[in-house]
Amino acid sequence: MGIDLPLLWALIILFGVMMYVVMDGFDLGIGMLFPLVPAKADRDVMMNTVAPVWDGNETWLVLGGAGLLAAFPLAYAVVLSALYLPLILMLVGLIFRGVAFEFRFKAQPHRQHLWDKAFIGGSFVATFFQGVTLGAYLQGVPVQDGRFAGGALDWLAPFPLLTGLGLVSTYALLGSTWLILKTEGALQQRMRQLTRPLAWTLLAFIGLVSIWTPLAHPAIAQRWFTLPNLLWFLPVPVLVVVAMAWLQRAVRQEAQAAPFMLTLLLVFLGYSGLGISLWPHIIPPGLSIRDAAGPPQSLGFALVGALLIIPVILMYTAWGYWVFRGKVRHGDGYH
Repeated sequence: MGIDLPLLWALIILFGVMMYVVMDGFDLGIGMLFPLVPAKADRDVMMNTVAPVWDGNETWLVLGGAGLLAAFPLAYAVVLSALYLPLILMLVGLIFRGVAFEFRFKAQPHRQHLWDKAFIGGSFVATFFQGVTLGAYLQGVPVQDGRFAGGALDWLAPFPLLTGLGLVSTYALLGSTWLILKTEGALQQRMRQLTRPLAWTLLAFIGLVSIWTPLAHPAIAQRWFTLPNLLWFLPVPVLVVVAMAWLQRAVRQEAQAAPFMLTLLLVFLGYSGLGISLWPHIIPPGLSIRDAAGPPQSLGFALVGALLIIPVILMYTAWGYWVFRGKVRHGDGYH
């Protein structure tokens, strides 16, 4: 029995994208929380909680994109043709955010506010257009003769804009709960105050997307509400409600790590719900992973490299977080 290479590569890409959302989401969230924390000393602490690790987090985005090109070249060509505008805007946001990380600590005091604004703007733009890209992908990408058959602004529609705002609330919640874990004192209490309304906002977006998706896409509705698929999908909304109630309780009880871990659980549940809805299509509504897969020789060759590099990425990521574990306090600095 041979190895199912398209399936294996699909799992690798899904894993890479999930790792990116989890690990880069909270530092983008920190940038979006900057306007709610005006004190310079508190902003310094917020940035120092992620300064040692933020650039390594984006390795997973590169892995996901490179894996898509290597394993599913047809999907890569179609998706980039359909979504090049929001993807370019996302990259511009990531560039501004990355530059702000370095220059903010080196700027003259009277110019530091400019880099704060670049950090805030870059974080919002990158997050929002990641969400728009996701929404446009879920909305469906028309393909004809192996090419994108839609328009350049098909992504500029209500559902992608909704998912853009939904991802903003998701990353903001990741950022606030990360800061509960990594800070203390007044800044930590401020994050506790923000976490509860952010959690309810995220739940509202989850509800809206969950209602809108089956109404707009009959094929997804059929997948959700027919047996035996319903039995596979039913635990997801139940676990979302349980995790949300547990998160609110953990914040009230002033837990340190639990709010962040429960937010990660919410993100994973949302991600798994999307996977259940779309599988095995790599380009909805009709192009499967096997339709878009490259030649078996290419898949096998690239797989060797992936299986070598992914453990290395995991090890240095774990080591980096271990080295910089613990609370970050005023006066501590990475730069």
